[in-house]
Amino acid sequence: MDKKNYTQLEIWREGRKLVNLTYILTANFPKEELLALTSQIRRMATSVSFNITEGSTRQAPEDTLQFLHIAGKSLYKLETQFHFAAGQHYISKEDFEIINKKILLCKKLVSGLI
Repeated sequence: MDKKNYTQLEIWREGRKLVNLTYILTANFPKEELLALTSQIRRMATSVSFNITEGSTRQAPEDTLQFLHIAGKSLYKLETQFHFAAGQHYISKEDFEIINKKILLCKKLVSGLI
């Protein structure tokens, strides 16, 4: 992993797209979810790019791997949270499919780096 150019990593770029999509999809969640599910989902989505960035700046390969694993775990948590949101009808089936495809792409990219 190129420590100087983490912004050139496909996973970092896709992670940013994931954050943007997440913010769009959670914008219309009920107000009572603002401090609960909305906040959790947004934190989890941003965690992916944050951990890619953090991992890319580490000197030891094992430290880099640790942050890649954290990014991967964040993706699984995010996927679960969107399942909850879909179950509560906070997002449509179509929107769930769109976000789920983006999460799957990011999971594949993280796995590829690991």
